[in-house]
Amino acid sequence: MSQDINQIIKDIDSGLRRVARFEKDHWVVDQEAKLAILGFFKSQKMTIMPNQITKWYDKIPLKFEHYTENDFKNAMIRAVPQSIVRYGAYIGKHTILMPCYVNIGAYVDDGATIDTFSTVGSCAQIGKNVHIGGGAGIGGVLEPLQANPTIIEDDCFIGARCEIAEGVIIGKGSVIAMGTMIGQSTKIYHRLTGEWFQGHVPPYSVVVPGTVPSQNGQCQLNAAIIVKTVDERTKSKTSINEILHTFAE
Repeated sequence: MSQDINQIIKDIDSGLRRVARFEKDHWVVDQEAKLAILGFFKSQKMTIMPNQITKWYDKIPLKFEHYTENDFKNAMIRAVPQSIVRYGAYIGKHTILMPCYVNIGAYVDDGATIDTFSTVGSCAQIGKNVHIGGGAGIGGVLEPLQANPTIIEDDCFIGARCEIAEGVIIGKGSVIAMGTMIGQSTKIYHRLTGEWFQGHVPPYSVVVPGTVPSQNGQCQLNAAIIVKTVDERTKSKTSINEILHTFAE
C-alpha cells in the first residue's frame, strides 16, 4: 500500500479522504482506502474499552472517546447519549446523532440527522441534509465483503425502519417511505413511466414498498415502487428542522 494505513484511517476520520467520492457524473470508489480499513482491523489488538456504564472488548476505538467540550463545539456536532461512532468515520458539521451506530469508513455529511436506533454501515456515504429515520439500516461493505458502498445522496429522506444495502445508490432529493427495503436484487418500478431500475433510485423519487409478481405468477416478490417525483407537498413533510440543527449558544 502506497500510504501508511494509520494515516489513511486518520484522513478518513477527519474527512480529508473518502471511501467513495462523486466525480463529474458518477461515484468513484477509493479501493485503497477500503483496503486500508481491512488492514487497520488486522493491525489492531483487542482491548477493553470501559465507560461509566459498561465495557466493550474490540479492536476499533470510539471516535469521541477523547473529545472535550471544545472539540464538540469546533466540530459543531450534537451527539445524544448512546450515539456510538467508531474511529475512522467522518461526521460533518451541524449533524445530529441520536442514539445510533455509525461504523468505520462511513462519511456523514453536513446537516444530517441519524435518528434513534438507526445504523450507518461500514463505508456508507450519507449526503448533506439527509435524514435517516428511526431504526433504519444503511448497509456496509466489510461483511460480507462488497465492491461498492451504499450511498444516500444529498437532501434525501429515509423513512423509519427502511433498509438500504448492497451498494444501492439513492439519488439526490429522494424520499423513501417507511419500511422500504432495497438491495441490489430489488426490482424498482416507476408506476408513471413504466421504467424498471435495479441498484439505484433516480433523483427526486418518492418510493414506497410494494410487490411485483414472480415470473411464474405463483408468488409476489418484494419491490420498491416510485409513485411520483418529489413536489412541494412532499418537501413540506420531509424537510429538516433548522431549529434542531442550530448550534448557537
